[in-house]
Amino acid sequence: MAAMKVGYVVKRYPRYSETFIVNEILAHENAGLELEIFALGVSGDTHFQGNIAAVRAPVLYLSPLIKAVELWTEFEETAAIWPGFWAEVGGEGNDVKEVYQALQLARLAARRGITHLHAHFATSAASVARLAARLAGVPFTMTAHAKDIFHESVDAAAFQAKLIDAAVTVTVSDFNLAFLKSTYGSAAARARRVYNGLDLSAFAYTDPDVRPLDVVAVGRLVEKKGFEDLIEALGILKQRNLPLNCMLIGEGPLEDQIRARIAGLGLGDRVQMAGPCPQREVKARVRSAAVFAAPCVVGADGNRDGLPTVLLEAMALGTPCVSTDVTGIPEILSHRQTGLMVAQREPAGLADALHELVRDRALRIRLARQARRRIEQAFDIHRNAGELRSIFEECRRVGAPAGACHLAEAS
Repeated sequence: MAAMKVGYVVKRYPRYSETFIVNEILAHENAGLELEIFALGVSGDTHFQGNIAAVRAPVLYLSPLIKAVELWTEFEETAAIWPGFWAEVGGEGNDVKEVYQALQLARLAARRGITHLHAHFATSAASVARLAARLAGVPFTMTAHAKDIFHESVDAAAFQAKLIDAAVTVTVSDFNLAFLKSTYGSAAARARRVYNGLDLSAFAYTDPDVRPLDVVAVGRLVEKKGFEDLIEALGILKQRNLPLNCMLIGEGPLEDQIRARIAGLGLGDRVQMAGPCPQREVKARVRSAAVFAAPCVVGADGNRDGLPTVLLEAMALGTPCVSTDVTGIPEILSHRQTGLMVAQREPAGLADALHELVRDRALRIRLARQARRRIEQAFDIHRNAGELRSIFEECRRVGAPAGACHLAEAS
């Protein structure tokens, strides 16, 4: 690893909801991997997780394209180093803004001794990293998560081109891997599954035996999280004279709609919307609840969760979980073994599961203990980040992709 220096390419940094990227970076640094972070833009988030402060890697922000003259200057300077550059950027319908940032990234990578580029999400970050890697003469890999695979806006031809050019494409669940291989065939031949993970030393387990009989849910207030179904389930329990208190942590575009439904069902004294919270506070609230609800759904636009990090966190902490069979969730949550599984968009079934867990202490403890064992077996960040480093090392042995122009050698 001493001779390997990896550039992590992300769309924005830091992001409140992307704790899995920070976990991965910290695990790499703990293992001695030298890396730098390249962001296509600044974050618009107003809250950040505390572990971001532990990241030692420098963060370099690529300039956005503002004036056409800036683009042509970048083109001319790069073409002076490598005449074949024009054919590279002109033949694939590349987005001009992504090309501009890719040129910056390639030159920075060459100047700073980056030997490998890895992008998180197969969208603009991967587009920029892909072209920059060819220009810099280094391998390129990417991690594809969920929205970048399943959303209706995904350009299948562009995604396939990234799969072909990536030395390896990592994805976060077996469900995703099977989808990529069935959809893209031989283009996905080098795709692999590597689970996201947690630093388990930061998630101490406690049995859910003596806790307030409350429900907690965490996530962005968007369709795929299924929080509208959760509110309906709580309304059903109220009608059954079995009201539960619930804390909903997060913010998003559906906030007003969810608040209106809470009021309409007369749940204002039972459901607290806490907004975004620091991770230490999220952990404390999840650890103190009797049940964690993750009623995920496939959105009308195809968007869905891959394998929610917050679900892993709740299981690690010892809070029994109720969730659905969306994408990779069944790989971690087995019905009546490591949690309770309910059907998507069925609030009555969700209400039944919530009620069963709050009234059955023995079931809560059994599911929580088995869930923690499952997390320890498959979702330890140090082991899973080690798999990624092995992939990076394989790429280094294979060498730069065919057709790369070796800007590093020419500069």
